Amino acid sequence: MVRHALFALTAAAFIASGPAAADRFIIVQSTTSTQNSGLYGHILPIFRERTGIEVRVVAVGTGQAIRNAANGDGDVLLVHAPKAEEKFVTDGHGIERADVMYNDFVIVGPASDPAGVAGMRDAAAALRKIAEAAVPFASRGDDSGTHKAELRLWKEAGIDVAAASGSWYRETGSGMGATLNIGAGMGAYAMTDRATWTSFGNRNGHRIVVEGDPRLFNQYGIVLVNPEKHPNVRAGLGRQFVDWVLSEEGQSAIASYRVEGRQVFFPNAGG
Repeated sequence: MVRHALFALTAAAFIASGPAAADRFIIVQSTTSTQNSGLYGHILPIFRERTGIEVRVVAVGTGQAIRNAANGDGDVLLVHAPKAEEKFVTDGHGIERADVMYNDFVIVGPASDPAGVAGMRDAAAALRKIAEAAVPFASRGDDSGTHKAELRLWKEAGIDVAAASGSWYRETGSGMGATLNIGAGMGAYAMTDRATWTSFGNRNGHRIVVEGDPRLFNQYGIVLVNPEKHPNVRAGLGRQFVDWVLSEEGQSAIASYRVEGRQVFFPNAGG
């Protein structure tokens, strides 16, 4: 009788705590560049230890991440295309957008620098020289935040890359790490966020050739997916993650992440 009572108590405890504990997770739609940088591997264990909430990251291009979140396939959106993030909120898919952190984009290329752009601080002018030299440029071509920023610069440079696609302009349709691998393998220039470049190991002699242009500024934002539009959203758990990322502890965790001893993301929640 005692054994039956103990079993019943144990079973009741499992029913109360087992599934509930298993359900304490959220899905964050985010970017390959953030994932490739190693940032999530640094901050998410800190958040889980603090809250018991597991964060499962879906790392795709920013455009795809936004589409996924707009379909309700995620609880939180963390990407780097502020105008697209604001539209996501305006369209009713998200509840308020907030700045999280920033870094910058850089243009990398082969050590031989066949386009002669090394040291330039005008990114659009450098891209124009690359196009005029018709030397290979590897683009993500995936509607990511990096790709969107790159296309804006090509437009400012007066270059129609759609017309050049398949010749010197190569669209990989891949994430940042894969695109850098392809670029390094074919001796191509590429535009990347600095954090992914710092973490990238297969450089094959490539180096940063263009940096420092204010137009290369790279802002990341966070948005809670709207549970009124998507009832399956774990709004309570998602809100805890958003609040933590924007809190002093979360911002300090982001600032403390280092690659080769260097800080690669700079928190700026609240301005």
